[in-house]
Amino acid sequence: MKLHDLGFEKWFEAHATEFLREDGGIARVSAVDRGSYLIRNKSGEVPAELTGKLSYMIESPVDLPCVGDWVTAQYYDNDRAAVIHGVFPRKTFLRRKTAGANVEFQMIAANIDAAFIVQSCHFDFNPNRLDRYVVMTADGGVEPIVVLTKTDLISQDELTQKVAAINSAHKTRILAVSSLTGSGFDEFLQTLCPGKTYCLLGSSGVGKTTIINRLIGREAFDTKPVSGTGEGTHTTSRRQLIVLSQGAMLIDTPGMRELALVGAGEGVNAGFEDLVRLSARCRYADCTHEHEPGCAVRSAVESGELSKDRHSSYLKLRKESEYYEMSYLDKRKKDKAFGRLIKSYKKQMKD
Repeated sequence: MKLHDLGFEKWFEAHATEFLREDGGIARVSAVDRGSYLIRNKSGEVPAELTGKLSYMIESPVDLPCVGDWVTAQYYDNDRAAVIHGVFPRKTFLRRKTAGANVEFQMIAANIDAAFIVQSCHFDFNPNRLDRYVVMTADGGVEPIVVLTKTDLISQDELTQKVAAINSAHKTRILAVSSLTGSGFDEFLQTLCPGKTYCLLGSSGVGKTTIINRLIGREAFDTKPVSGTGEGTHTTSRRQLIVLSQGAMLIDTPGMRELALVGAGEGVNAGFEDLVRLSARCRYADCTHEHEPGCAVRSAVESGELSKDRHSSYLKLRKESEYYEMSYLDKRKKDKAFGRLIKSYKKQMKD
């Protein structure tokens, strides 16, 4: 297998001379689990850790290697282990706010060509949550593809209604599949291209791991029995990159209970293109689409051209993104000020 087969295209080749060491090689991060790494090159997969220098230079969790990153690595122990010296710039990425009160970015995956946003046709179907995932992909420059699973649990009319609801809000490709009957998986396989990297996103229990097993053709990864409601239960505990037999790569991710967004302003606009088109007719260029007179967006809501839920979802995501971005920037200023204080103190101690 060549690096090109793992997705090392010309965009990354342009950065190779900047990062490559004489005693090192290029590899791709294939798994991250509580600070330990697996990296993969043309020869295979080995465990890896960060060098002390790289660990010291990292200022934020966002700078740490994540699944899909390209790195420079030095191998040892007869190429059975490695240390990571540097991380290539990311062409695309998927990120969210860390869970809980701390305002910080959490990297989900990097250098993704397309993300499969997985929602169950049963209890998990949630248009507002789908909006969040679409904004996340747009924020990182990743193509979104919606996958509706468990189509065997609803009627054809119900499926048609769900597809129509998604089409009215997002101009994305939609795949409808059933892991029980196998319906839709031929089309799914045709979507995957050799050398391209895809990511599975969705809540716990929507069937992401089952999809991977179907695409592989065997029970390669553990799944748990469905609950009494017909929904799955959480199985995946780490992010990992899987190379399929036809040459495409899939990154499986644990289910996300929280999906808050930080500084995704452009992503919000890209995820609500219908609303942005309407806003071009607003009286004021800086219209917030809340209270201003002559707002074309609110007029569209009143006429039924735009749904109230769609409008509310946009306002909520925009405000959330702006609020967390301000909190994040304030936190970064405080962190830098504290860092300067520590450096000044150390310098005084030496003097």
